[in-house]
Amino acid sequence: FLKIVQSGGDSVQPGGSLRLSCVASTPSTEDYCMGWFRQVPGKEREGVASLFTGGGVLYYGASVKGRFTISQDNGKNTLDLQMNSLKPEDTAMYYCVAEVGTSCPLIREYYNWGQGTQVTVSA
Repeated sequence: FLKIVQSGGDSVQPGGSLRLSCVASTPSTEDYCMGWFRQVPGKEREGVASLFTGGGVLYYGASVKGRFTISQDNGKNTLDLQMNSLKPEDTAMYYCVAEVGTSCPLIREYYNWGQGTQVTVSA
């Protein structure tokens, strides 16, 4: 099964930027889905961004489209999330996710999760 280790997270002022990173490892050579979700206590999980490691369409949640960018380094199975123009509403625990599959929209199920990292945006 997929193992995930993520890094990043911090406190930042509104309008600032942060970058999160994630590395997924597997004994298999097949491509798979990877992405980012976030959650605030008392609210449902929200899909942030996702992709297929074999290439193709990039998916973004409506609230972050145009501000966040997801990218990958296939050689190391590294996934990055560049977050710009951060708002207080972006404050949440962010999770890197991965799942075996070839169709990777945010509405699909992801069962492999990283440990999470806190992002706090406040003045």
